[in-house]
Amino acid sequence: MISKSFFLKLHESASMQRWNDQIRTVELTELDKQAHKMIIAYVLGKYEQDLNNKDFNWIEVIEGGIFEFLQRTILTDLKPPLFHRIKEDHKKYKMLNTWVYERINPVMACLGDDFCFRFKKYLLDPERNINRRIISAAHFYATKWEFDIIERANPDGYEIEEIACDIVAKQEKYHDLESMQMLLSSQNLKKFVDICAQLRFQIRWSHLHRVPKTSVLGHMLIVAMQAYLFSLEIGASKQRCVNNYFTGLFHDLPEVLTRDIINPVKKSIEGLKALIEEYERQEMEKKIYKLLPLQWCAQMKSFTEDEFITTKTRDGQLVKAADDLSAFIEAYLAMKNGIQSEDLEGAKYSLIEQYKDKVISGVDFGRIYKSFE
Repeated sequence: MISKSFFLKLHESASMQRWNDQIRTVELTELDKQAHKMIIAYVLGKYEQDLNNKDFNWIEVIEGGIFEFLQRTILTDLKPPLFHRIKEDHKKYKMLNTWVYERINPVMACLGDDFCFRFKKYLLDPERNINRRIISAAHFYATKWEFDIIERANPDGYEIEEIACDIVAKQEKYHDLESMQMLLSSQNLKKFVDICAQLRFQIRWSHLHRVPKTSVLGHMLIVAMQAYLFSLEIGASKQRCVNNYFTGLFHDLPEVLTRDIINPVKKSIEGLKALIEEYERQEMEKKIYKLLPLQWCAQMKSFTEDEFITTKTRDGQLVKAADDLSAFIEAYLAMKNGIQSEDLEGAKYSLIEQYKDKVISGVDFGRIYKSFE
């Protein structure tokens, strides 16, 4: 069973500030950066899949994203220029990653020996292949997206010119990656990536004060990682693991058009929930799906339309349970951090009661919730 300490480790990144030595018009957190990065990795990966690249592998992309996410939760205090300087020295980078693995292994041991072995191999044996290049290119694109905000707010700031030159140099490294060329040349796909990134600015539970705050985008990544790890736990097929991850990653994308409407509001008036869902479908057709290549749309609809995670299917229930668990931990952490709120308390105990003694697709959610009591 995945441990309480591991679930809390995933949420730590919501408090990790990026670019905190620069003027920022908005908060930029590590959790949001990693979420944006994996949406970009999805776009690049779909292109590689369409190109029938025989070396492309969704599982390697997903797990590489999780491994780098966990690495950053340990190395968050290292400023990027220093991190990249260490990375250039293979011996020192290996020593650093050995230390990272030793630090995080006690927390992630609950994921099993095979997963821990793959994580260690990823850190210590940086094989260069298409899947790693996709993750690296997505990381670069998300960093550049953030820097564009920083540069506009602080055009004459210290190191701004130096950072800009460094980003231009890094962009050259991906010119031979066909999927990156296609993304950079497609106005529609760049708009899609930008729209997804706007979910960084939509704070969940916005009517309540919480510490830490989480954005809709960050929440989507937490749900994706939890859904994937639950899928591994029950021995799901590779395709189910991939589908459950991306359903988690995109499940709240329609909220970029409607904002984060909490369940009590949706249920306050009979028929309101259905009306909201119909509006979301119409707006997604008009504004989002049209930005994607036609052959991607059916899959994206399966990730974003609410019926999937509210159905009785085993995968639908599993992703929904991962979604609810993320909301529970958000409420739990806010209360642990001293926020007193009847709404938070009500949400927390409502979910404990809902999942009491409940096993979904072989995952004992009753035990998970009990570990937080």
